[in-house]
Amino acid sequence: MGLTPVPNDQLATVVTTLEMTERPALRPLPSSPLRLSRWRQPGADAYRILFRRVGGPWLWFSRLAMDDPTLLSIIHDPQIEIYAVTDSMGIEIGFVELDFRNTGLCELSYFGLVPELTGRGHGRWLMAETLVRAWRPGIERLRVHTCTLDHPSALNFYRAQNFTATKRTIETFADPRIAGLLPADLAPHVPLLTPLR
Repeated sequence: MGLTPVPNDQLATVVTTLEMTERPALRPLPSSPLRLSRWRQPGADAYRILFRRVGGPWLWFSRLAMDDPTLLSIIHDPQIEIYAVTDSMGIEIGFVELDFRNTGLCELSYFGLVPELTGRGHGRWLMAETLVRAWRPGIERLRVHTCTLDHPSALNFYRAQNFTATKRTIETFADPRIAGLLPADLAPHVPLLTPLR
């Protein structure tokens, strides 16, 4: 068994790909005080704010590193659907992003709620709502990726929703806190090995 060194300014994570190859049996949707509605053509700044609020603690950074034209070309693509989760006051507290650009496949690109809502049962409601929107005529496979930087319960959550793990890969990338994309105090569970300038 060997260990592969990772430079101090980089992070490494094990990415697990999970798939669902048939629509789950219909069942009653869990109740929730939250709402899920289509977020059509969000502005780049508004999207990044919610992306950072939901994914910052897990070091989601990819959309933060894109310039506006690149980001907008993705989130305004007619085959990408974004749904915002809002609370009773209409405040955005989570989102789902579905990618239908590949025939027969729906990629669950992003799925999450702000950390304050973790462990309260809202994830099951959000997944039930997501599955209703993802499984449509012509879809044969639903895919999602999670990694060891995500919430510790993420992998088991997806498996409990009838996703099956199909592949593991290792991803390395520049630490987004060092790059200035995320604050240095985020994700204290992932040590920052290079001092910030």
